[in-house]
Amino acid sequence: MHSLVEELSLLLANKNMRLVTAESCTGGMIAAAMTDRSGSSSIFERGYVTYSNESKIEELGVNGATIETHGAVSEQTAKEMAQGALKNSHADIALSVTGIAGPNGGTDEKPVGLVYIGFAMPNRPAIAMKYNFTGDRTSIRQATVESALELAIEKLSTAVA
Repeated sequence: MHSLVEELSLLLANKNMRLVTAESCTGGMIAAAMTDRSGSSSIFERGYVTYSNESKIEELGVNGATIETHGAVSEQTAKEMAQGALKNSHADIALSVTGIAGPNGGTDEKPVGLVYIGFAMPNRPAIAMKYNFTGDRTSIRQATVESALELAIEKLSTAVA
């Protein structure tokens, strides 16, 4: 994962951009990974840990109706989390994660390992990708962090400023 952090950090620095995170199931692990790197203050703006539905609504402006209709673990919520983090920060890109890390909490419709990762930039529609990870809580959370970093690298590598 260190190489992913390094790659994303260099991309952000080269583009003179800063990242904001909005994390639920990872509880700040993306922010911790990014800020483990010396000099991260130039590329990491802030991180939100919005574990409860109330915090998603209050801190990020996620619409309560979105959570009520689609659930906290949904494409729609992940998009709104990323958009809200971007809006409530001075960052240039936002990553959001919401999912079911387990071992409990899964259903037939939304099993343990289901994760949505959102990405937003100003003046562009937010996106969210769906993942189905396997393993225990630790491995699901780790896979989520790595996939979020990979998504940010992919989107930043192809983005025209």
